[in-house]
Amino acid sequence: MRVLARIETALLNQTGYLFPWSPVCLAVGIGLYFGLRFEPDWPVYAGLACLGIMLISLCRVLSQGWGSLAMGGALVVAGFILAGARAHMVAEPVLSWRYYGPVEGRVVAMDRSASDALRLTLDQVRIGDVPQDRRPQRIRLSVHGDAGLITPGQRIMTTAHLSPPQGPVEPGGFDFRRHAWFQRLGAVGYTRVPIVTVAPARDGTKGVRVTAWRMAISQRVRDVLPGEVGGFAAAVTTGDRSGMGQAALNGLRASNLAHLLAISGLHMGLLTGFIFVTVRIGLSAVPALALRVPVRKVAAVCALVAAVIYLMLSGGNVATERAFVMVSVMLGAVLIDRRAISLRAVAVAAWIVLFLRPESLLSPGFQMSFAATTALVAIFGALRDLGPIPGPNWLKPVAGVLLSSAIAGLATAPIGAAHFNTMSHYGLLANVLSVPVMGTIVVPAAVVAALLAPFGLEAIGLTVMGIGLRWILSVSDWVSGLDGAQGFVVSPPWFVLPLIALGALSLALWQGRLRWVGVVPVLAAFLLWDSGHRPKVLVAASGGLVGVMTDEGRALSKKKGSGFVATVWLENDGDGVDQTQAALRWPQDTGVVQRFSLNDKELIHLTGKRAARVFDECYENQIIVSAVAVDLKGKCGVFDPDRLLETGSLSFSDGQMTTSAEMTGYRLWSPKHFGDRRSERNQ
Repeated sequence: MRVLARIETALLNQTGYLFPWSPVCLAVGIGLYFGLRFEPDWPVYAGLACLGIMLISLCRVLSQGWGSLAMGGALVVAGFILAGARAHMVAEPVLSWRYYGPVEGRVVAMDRSASDALRLTLDQVRIGDVPQDRRPQRIRLSVHGDAGLITPGQRIMTTAHLSPPQGPVEPGGFDFRRHAWFQRLGAVGYTRVPIVTVAPARDGTKGVRVTAWRMAISQRVRDVLPGEVGGFAAAVTTGDRSGMGQAALNGLRASNLAHLLAISGLHMGLLTGFIFVTVRIGLSAVPALALRVPVRKVAAVCALVAAVIYLMLSGGNVATERAFVMVSVMLGAVLIDRRAISLRAVAVAAWIVLFLRPESLLSPGFQMSFAATTALVAIFGALRDLGPIPGPNWLKPVAGVLLSSAIAGLATAPIGAAHFNTMSHYGLLANVLSVPVMGTIVVPAAVVAALLAPFGLEAIGLTVMGIGLRWILSVSDWVSGLDGAQGFVVSPPWFVLPLIALGALSLALWQGRLRWVGVVPVLAAFLLWDSGHRPKVLVAASGGLVGVMTDEGRALSKKKGSGFVATVWLENDGDGVDQTQAALRWPQDTGVVQRFSLNDKELIHLTGKRAARVFDECYENQIIVSAVAVDLKGKCGVFDPDRLLETGSLSFSDGQMTTSAEMTGYRLWSPKHFGDRRSERNQ
């Protein structure tokens, strides 16, 4: 009873400080939904809804302390139901077989793939003679041929290879198939033939008109600022990264400056902050207005209007929507005379984002954005409570930039390392040299360019903007070229990030000495980071690549082909070599038939049709992986495309085989059984 009493007392001491925990509870429910390996049926949702109602009812019966726990449980249930509802709401047909043939559709988005190819997203799709009820709502094509001049809203036709969105490249890895489900992407592929215009761009839906407007602005920016600087300028103004080359992108990533490309919290905050301060100072300089007009609120309204325009201009991607929500909440607080920057404001923003897009909880953008914001607000709030910081006034802005960069960097470093397997050792230096330039030169110049654009004088602002961006690119090149600029980190077990989040949130949100208990899960997470062992053997879902762990690192069975899979495997291993170097680690080069000894078994990779023709018999102690269908005599384990279609990618560790199908389970975005696919295709 004493323990229960102490728990209740601790909860009562948090009265007035529990609201920031509400989106955390909602996120727990969302995470539980995505963590399942089966899709809940409707009776499950009905039972959970009853449980949620019961928990809410208990809040009126129980004491205030226990009532808050009941409300937290109800929010967990609500998060689970919300995620399930969203998954069903975005349901669209998904292509269930490989397709080659004519493809027609309307261009609704343009960007660049990892291989630097132009990538088009199409809607209103027509695929051969596929019935309308089985056509994907959207598809995405990488263009490896002559694209010509393409504009949003244009209806195009080409001959393309299409396939269903692929699952994890290794069991337990990132599930692109789930990501595509929530983007309503029903097929992905590529084309190597010229693209034909079926119909020119017309005034269509609002989204297409806005996209065309964005692309026109992006082209004008690149006309004034050619080269990488123009591509960078277009990326930070309209979100169009198609003008950025891979070399520049890799340099920004290695120097931890890639966040300057994404139109997110930093850009939205700098823009609205600049507008807010400029309008407020301008109005305050006129005494007649300053005495009669609520200057602060007028400035907040102007900044909010600017944020809306920037949201439309940037394309309204998830990161920008998240930033817009956070800025809107803070400006709204100014309008109702509340503190603009507080943990409550961050919690409201998290509520809105999770309610609209619960799947964003799994994205590194969401995690890094709210981690940085929560850390900055919590630490600067604590410093504010301590009173004025001693020191000369000229030094305080410099100290503020250094401190905010360090806090944001430390808060996001574990998340970035877990998702991207890299750490920029000189990221703080690069950000200190670049972020002030972004805030004092690039953003103000962009605003000036926008104001001068109706008079045809936008080149003045863009030229100044280019000076700042050129400096940032030079910093990126210099920092990324330093010895040891980038380190590689092995992928952690799945529970590491939740442990870090639990501990960090306790430190930031809990009131009183008990908050320091949060240090325990954070330290435990870092100690357990390396506890997970990487698989001994990895097999690609296509059968086209095999990776085996050796004393030197992972050895790959091919020097070329399946490049994306190879890159992800090596990154997850924390290995900085490329596919060609990893292929040199293979113990012996036996041509088209690659062999590797695994304790009492032999792994054999048949890399193509020629290998399949010369290999027709196998034995019980052999595991055969083939990129083409094979018909072998013997009792060996065979993994050819037919079987891999059912299992997905494979891993072998300590004699145990794990499949992606086992890890992901049967969810809404999971592929149907192969027999069902075959029957659908033949109908």
